[in-house]
Amino acid sequence: MLDSHDLVLYYRPTCPFCVRVLKRMKDLGIEGAITLKNISDDEEAEATLISVGGKRQVPCLLIDGEPLYESGDIVAWLDANK
Repeated sequence: MLDSHDLVLYYRPTCPFCVRVLKRMKDLGIEGAITLKNISDDEEAEATLISVGGKRQVPCLLIDGEPLYESGDIVAWLDANK
């Protein structure tokens, strides 16, 4: 089901909530199914995150261009759509 969506995860490697989402992706074996954008070292990704979602909050999973925030919500979405 994941491949029927355009998925981009905006994250920071030092963010514990982002680490939670990344770990869940690894546990589910879906790391390669989602494009990762590290806003700590990618200014363009940071600007896109802010322009789409209106804020710099991570983790943010863009699902077909719509932002989903909060690690618990993202993990639940991944579990339901893996």
